[in-house]
Amino acid sequence: MSGTVSEAAYPLVLAITGASGAPYAVRLLEQLVRAERRVWLIVSSHGWRLLQTEAGVRDLAALRHRVGPAAWERFVTTFDDNDRGAAPASGSARSSGMVICPCSMGTLSAVSQGTSRSLVERAADVALKERRRLILVPRETPLSVVHLENMLRVTRAGATVLPAAPGFYHEPRDIDDLVDFIVARILDHLGVDHALGTRWGADAPEEE
Repeated sequence: MSGTVSEAAYPLVLAITGASGAPYAVRLLEQLVRAERRVWLIVSSHGWRLLQTEAGVRDLAALRHRVGPAAWERFVTTFDDNDRGAAPASGSARSSGMVICPCSMGTLSAVSQGTSRSLVERAADVALKERRRLILVPRETPLSVVHLENMLRVTRAGATVLPAAPGFYHEPRDIDDLVDFIVARILDHLGVDHALGTRWGADAPEEE
């Protein structure tokens, strides 16, 4: 249809919270920027702590350096998690959806209950009410009944729960391969093209 704007033209909200799994978040951000997707980035206070502990990213400047300054300036816009009046908090601000990677159990609980105490949680609430794509990437084990019920609740509300549980059938050689496995699945659900790993059956010979 003439004049129709592609969903990819709108920014994707990426939130990083305090669950273990910071390398997934950094790699996902790198891949989104490489795919030339605009990103609205929100990092919680605990998210920053995990970025430093697990990925050696001490602050915004370090994260900008990892992504690349030129690409960062072109594609990444940051928001303070305490600013619940920022653009991602409004349904009138168009976005192509949201990913919380990694997603802490506290954040999952808040999203499942609709209790928006921060910009991350409010942005997720907006994604649900506007019927936009919402992907939650939890990394917790074992899971309590409360965790499982919260996952069921958000799934019924329209979100996708994509646990950070990498597979091994692709014969990973190192940790980077395991990280890429999860990031590739997230990108697939976002409809973002990538070249991370080989898809199952891609090398299988055609049947005659």
